[in-house]
Amino acid sequence: MKILFTSVGRRVELIQAFKNAAEKLNMKLEIYGADITESAPALYFCDYTVIVPRIKDSNYIPELQKICKEKKIDALIPTIDTDLLLLAKNKKNFGDTKVIISDQEKIKICRDKSLTAEYFESVGLKSPHPVSDWNEYKEGYPAFIKPKDGSSSIFAYKVENKMELQSFSEQVPDYIIQPFIDGTEYTVDIFCDFEGKPIYITPRIRLAVRSGEVLKTEMAQDQQIIDEIKQLLIDYKPCGQITVQLIREKKTGKDYYIEINPRFGGGSPLTIKAGADSAEALLKLLAGEKLEYVAGAAVDGAIYSRYDQSVRVK
Repeated sequence: MKILFTSVGRRVELIQAFKNAAEKLNMKLEIYGADITESAPALYFCDYTVIVPRIKDSNYIPELQKICKEKKIDALIPTIDTDLLLLAKNKKNFGDTKVIISDQEKIKICRDKSLTAEYFESVGLKSPHPVSDWNEYKEGYPAFIKPKDGSSSIFAYKVENKMELQSFSEQVPDYIIQPFIDGTEYTVDIFCDFEGKPIYITPRIRLAVRSGEVLKTEMAQDQQIIDEIKQLLIDYKPCGQITVQLIREKKTGKDYYIEINPRFGGGSPLTIKAGADSAEALLKLLAGEKLEYVAGAAVDGAIYSRYDQSVRVK
C-alpha cells in the first residue's frame, strides 16, 4: 500500500498513526510526504519525500498527478484547508489513485463560513447567524469576527462592543460576524467509508487550544451530539475523515454548530489513540474490506495533552 500525504508540515502524529495501523494489520505500507520545503518536520517520519510547488502554482496538480502515476500511489490524503477545493475539483483526474476528499460542492460549503452556517440550518442544526457587514450586525455583544474562508483561528477575534467591531472589521479580510456563544467547545472526529456511511463518530471537548489546534482534549461520548452528527451525515456523505466544531451553550444546553473541516484535523491522532482508529479503518477500506459503524470506539473520558518535539533537518 502506498499513500501520499500533501502539505505534511508538522503532521508527525498522523504519519505515526498510519504506520502503527499498518503494523497492527501486518500490512506493508509506504508513506510519501509532500511539502514545499525540505525542512518540514513530518517529512523525516515518511518513507519517501517529494518537494512540490506551492498550491497556488499552476504546476501543483500536474506535479501531484505525475508523482501518483510514477510511484503508483494508492491514496492521496490532504492535510490542510488551502488545497481541499483544488483537489476536490481534480479528484477524478488521478487515475488509479484514490483522492480521500468529499465532493466539490460539499467542500465549497466548508470553505465559506457563511455557506457553512446556512448548511447547518438546512439540515436542522443550530448555527450562529453570520453577517458580512459590521454596520448590519444587530445581535448584541460579545460577538465574534473571522474571515469567511479562514483557518487555524487566524484573524479570529472576540469583540465586546460596536467600536471594537468597527476596528477589527478594518483588519480582518473578507469577514463574517456572528454572536459569541458562551459555552463548552467540542470537536467531533468523524470517519466515513467512501460512500459516506459513518464508521466512527467521536465527540471530544476542547480543553485547551493554541492557534486553532487542540493542546488538551477529553473524549466525550455525548449521545446528543452523536445523534445530531448522524443527522448531518445523511446529507453531507463525507469521504474519509472530517471534523466538525460546535459550542454547547452554557445556559440552554443547546448545540450551535460552527464549522466543518473536511480532512484529518490536527487533533485527529488523539481520537485514533483513544480507540477510534480511522487510520486503520482507511487502510482496510483501501484493501477492499467493508466496515460497519462502531459505537463508542474511543475510550469515554480519556484525556490527552500534547507537547512539542524537534527533529534535526540539516
